[in-house]
Parts: sequence; C-alpha cells; structure tokens
Amino acid sequence: MRSFHCTHCQHLVFFENVRCLNCDHALAYLPDRGVMAALEKANDDLWRAEGRVGDERGYRLCANYEGEGVCNWAVPASNPETLCASCRLTRVIPNLANPDNRTAWYRLELAKRRLIYTLLDLELPLVRKQEANDAGLAFEFLEDPTSGDSTRVLTGHDNGLITINVAEADDVRREQQRQQQHEPFRTLLGHFRHEIGHYYWDRLIPGSPHEEGFRQLFGDERMDYSQALERHYAHGPQAGWESNFISAYATSHPWEDWAESWAHFLHMTDALETAGAAGMSLKPERADEPAMMNPPLPLICQRSSFDQMIADWVPLTYVLNNLNRGLGLPDGYPFVLSAPVIAKLRFIYATIEHREKARAAA
Repeated sequence: MRSFHCTHCQHLVFFENVRCLNCDHALAYLPDRGVMAALEKANDDLWRAEGRVGDERGYRLCANYEGEGVCNWAVPASNPETLCASCRLTRVIPNLANPDNRTAWYRLELAKRRLIYTLLDLELPLVRKQEANDAGLAFEFLEDPTSGDSTRVLTGHDNGLITINVAEADDVRREQQRQQQHEPFRTLLGHFRHEIGHYYWDRLIPGSPHEEGFRQLFGDERMDYSQALERHYAHGPQAGWESNFISAYATSHPWEDWAESWAHFLHMTDALETAGAAGMSLKPERADEPAMMNPPLPLICQRSSFDQMIADWVPLTYVLNNLNRGLGLPDGYPFVLSAPVIAKLRFIYATIEHREKARAAA
C-alpha cells in the first residue's frame, strides 16, 4: 500500500483514518484518484478535496461513512451510487441486532477495502453481481445459526458470491480456528484474498491460453472437488507437502492451491508496495546477509519484474520475522517459498501481466 498524506497539511495519515490528527480536517479515500483527501463541505452539500489534488470535482461520503461509521471512502458526485466502490459489493451485512456485530462489520469492511484497493491497483475486473449467474462479484457476511442442529456458515466462494463467516472478525474465535486447523497463519484479510482467488480463477483461467499451463503447475481441476476435500480433512496433507505447496490446505485440490497461491501473491504485492512507498531498503554490514534495494513502484507489470519481487521479498520477510521475534510475537511470515511455489506465483504474475498488456493493446 502506498503512503498517504493529508492533502491540506501534508501530515502523514493512514488508509483507515477519518480525520487528520494534525489539522483536524475530515478525511476520505478517493478511489478515482488514489489519495486520502482532506475534505471541506461545499455550498451544494457536496464535499470537495482540499489541497493539491487537481480540480474542483465534488464528492459525497459513502452512506456507510456518514450513516454507519464503518467506511471512510467517498463517491464522485457524478456517480448516482450512494455507496462507495467497496461497500456496494456487500450484499448482506451482519445482523446489527447483535451489538457485537457492528464491530465485526467494521472489521470486515476494513479488510475488504484493503482487498479492493489492491484489485483496483492491479486493474483486475471488478463488477458488482446483479444476477445469480452473471460474472459479477458480491459479498455476504453471515453468522452461524443459533440452533445447535443447524448447519454452520462456511466461508467460501460460489460463482462470484463470497461468503465470510462473521466469526472470522473475532480475534479470539479466529485464533481458536487457526489452532484447531493447525494453520500457521489465519487472518481476516487473508480470507478475503483467498476467496477472491477463486473468483479470479473463474474469470482468468477457463478457456484461456493459461488453462494448460495452470494444469501443468497446479494439477487438473477436473478432479472431484468434494471428494478431494473429504480426503484432505480425513487424512491431512501428503508427506513432504512443503516442497511443492505454500500451505497444507493448498494440497487438497488444484483450485485451493491456486487460491492459496493467489492470496500469497496479494500479500507480497501489498507488503512490497508498502516497503517501497516508505523508501525502505536493507543495507547490512556483511555482504552475505539479506539485502534489499527500495522496491520500485508500481510493482506489477510496468517497472518491476517477478524476479525482482522475489529478490526483495526474501530479505523483507527475514527482517519482518526478526522484528516480530524482538517484540515477543510469532513470525509474521511463517512460510517457505520452494521452487515449485515460486513457479506458481510466477504463473499468477504472468496471468495478470498478460491481461494488462492485452487490455492496453485493445
């Protein structure tokens, strides 16, 4: 993620901020400009961005910003939508009759906005689902039923509909699930990135020039999915899975291998962009220690190669883990990138790059 500054006073602000702590201006993220803007109310009841942002176009605050306090994005006045580009993709919100669910909703939308920020930056197709069978995208945030004999809500993806169990927004319950599933890493943002991977597999792979390459690297997705998951949960991953997969769950089926790898790719692009925007570089005293030049921006397809991403990623995660250990925390990056995993990540990079080049040439 890029670094952001208040457009009124140039004070450093975060992506989540709603007010500048230096000049006290209201802030909103403007996805059409990619900035966190200081806003002033205009006479026509619209908001206008303060400072050096280019023109006098007006904005409305997202309805979930003004009315609910769970968003900090704005909508261009020329757009008739009342919700921002992220919030309008949410089809079902948590039941607010439960007071705890407002906090859960805030956390879910925050994670989703970080996801949407990256997808917009990568210029991937992002269209709201209107009908059950169209190619659009929608999110539903659902709770487990209170009745003990009812089926619990499963986080998952089905033809563009992504369901997230509200319990994943609870740090304690998510940690319990992480330990029960023997996972080294489980985050709310990670769920969004994994499930959107399934969506983009549907959009980018079937019937494309990438289909055969996918099967060579990830396996044949035509194997029975339900049986593959049953086998995984009954017997666990195959021995030595770390040599070929990014996670144990990735071994269950080629679709899950793609989704886990896709999520990992988004982790990488976000963290490297953050490091690059902050001007971070690593220059150790010893030549045999991990070093990193300031990662170039943007990371995808224009000015940075995949090989450079990997070259920067290894030292960045080395430092990340050492910093966490110094704070008494678990490793922030509990993964190992084997050669087959790097090949899968390279394939994802190439798939996105191919789409961008084809779109630019059209």
